[in-house]
Amino acid sequence: MIRSLIAICFAGLLFGPAAYFRWSSDSAETEGRELISTSTRLQRYGFSLQEVSKEVGVDFVHQPPQVDERLSHIEPQVSAMGASVSIVDVDQDGWQDFFLTSSAPGAKNHFYRNLGDGTFEEIAEQLGLADLNSDGVGACMGSAWADFDNDGFDDVLVYRWGRQELLKNHQGKRFEKVGDSSGLPAWANIGTATWLDYDRDGRVDLFLAGYWPDDVRLNQLVDTRIMPESFEYADNGGHNWMLRNVGGGQFVDVTDEIGVDSTRWTLAVVAADFDDDSFVDLFLANDYGVSELFRNEGGKRFREIGKDSGVGFAPKSGMNASVGDVLNQGRLSIYESNISEEGVLLQGNNLWFPSDDESIRFQNMASVMGVELGGWSFGAQFGDLNNDGFTDLCVTNGYVSGDQGTSYWYDFSQITGGHEQIISDASNWPDMRRRSLAGYQSTRLWVNDGAGSFRDVAQWVGVTDRYDGRAIALADFRNRGVLDVVVANQRGPALVYQNTVDPSRHWIAFDLEGTDSNRSAIGARVRVFWNGQQQLQEKVAASGYSSQNQSRLHFGLGEASNIDRVVIRWPSGKEQEISAPAIDQVHKIREVR
Repeated sequence: MIRSLIAICFAGLLFGPAAYFRWSSDSAETEGRELISTSTRLQRYGFSLQEVSKEVGVDFVHQPPQVDERLSHIEPQVSAMGASVSIVDVDQDGWQDFFLTSSAPGAKNHFYRNLGDGTFEEIAEQLGLADLNSDGVGACMGSAWADFDNDGFDDVLVYRWGRQELLKNHQGKRFEKVGDSSGLPAWANIGTATWLDYDRDGRVDLFLAGYWPDDVRLNQLVDTRIMPESFEYADNGGHNWMLRNVGGGQFVDVTDEIGVDSTRWTLAVVAADFDDDSFVDLFLANDYGVSELFRNEGGKRFREIGKDSGVGFAPKSGMNASVGDVLNQGRLSIYESNISEEGVLLQGNNLWFPSDDESIRFQNMASVMGVELGGWSFGAQFGDLNNDGFTDLCVTNGYVSGDQGTSYWYDFSQITGGHEQIISDASNWPDMRRRSLAGYQSTRLWVNDGAGSFRDVAQWVGVTDRYDGRAIALADFRNRGVLDVVVANQRGPALVYQNTVDPSRHWIAFDLEGTDSNRSAIGARVRVFWNGQQQLQEKVAASGYSSQNQSRLHFGLGEASNIDRVVIRWPSGKEQEISAPAIDQVHKIREVR
């Protein structure tokens, strides 16, 4: 009965949602034609974005992973991931660089070094980061950066559907593969990964979460029974790993010991301290099921509290995990993307807003705040794009863009309503025949009004592309106190959006370095107090979907001319207060011993 209802919902919700989306799209296009100048955008919205990838030297097109010929009929779906972007200052010269992964056999990753003059130089080959899609190792899915040996330079894990690759950074000049002795799993179809210091010992640990079952090799199948067993409660995906950093480039598997294993189909993870006890917790966005929230109990064990907290109750298609203080109340909300398709399926994205007591409980406020309906949403990031003092939200959308005017949705609805034995066997899935599945969708850029409401201004401020967006990351590439945007598109070009902000708006930023804490200061919390309000940001590694923002924490201040104080709680648990720091500059703060 439930499966029949699912099929009906996929095929039958045709009129109300369609009317809404058509009205929204038409309005945006009409307004977009009016807003033709940067000055008009600055006056109305406080910022303007311009796509400048070619002008600044970025020329990259993602290539998808290769799959077994027995999956050729649904290849666009199976190989619909792998476009990723991560921001890092690789050589510690004070300018933010970025790394893009490709996924096809032999396809090269690109690393763009910031030259400090507004342009970039591609140096992946020189660094040893280009050729990571060779035969037998699998397909690159993303990267996560942190200084695992506390030498002052961020190292990188490149995670794959296949073998994982840990590489040590030698002063921004070259990377060296750490090798099989590091303790990473020999083969796993990792969908996401992050760094965190879960036990506060001063060394960053590594968390990996699987997507496809661990024994599956997508380009060389044993059989076709590899798909999720359910579209609601699939539990036949890949395993999780928690690898404790014991120093010397060695990691020990403590997954079972601390209780973080599961076999969901995980696409995104964010590690943040949701109960403010100085120990970082884990939120997992899972495809084909419910989300998971692992609460850290004193660095000794984790306990899964997803259902009790409210985030693990209703099954959806989780694809993103990012955090932000959306109302400047000193508490972190979680944004999780799902599927909303015109006239077909309205799961809706989730904005998990925290309770105001000391418990870890969340309520979904996405609809109330206006950030529920995006499309087939993937990566999303919080950041104050117009420097008005409130964090905004960027969301990429689009799954498979096939032939224009075609749709695979009806056939897709038939398989979603099938029995487990039908769903889990890829040979039963209808042939896509070059049809679109939630293709040609636009990016959403929701501006926060600070009073509990967001408004989409993407097309009006210059974001008009309709590629199949995956990862998105934010960074101040020109050191001007303004967040620029990079988007990695599946089978599409990487886009760089240069941001221009109303110059009357102020900002402050912080580069943090741990001493007793891990040197990357991952897990540090910074609270900025001004004008009778506060904003909390936490330094995380992975954020969004297959992405990582700059490690520098950026705060917009609006027209405020001064700050009362800044309170930093380091991962070690120490607190450090700075009174009346200067605005409109980056502060480099080292943890006081």
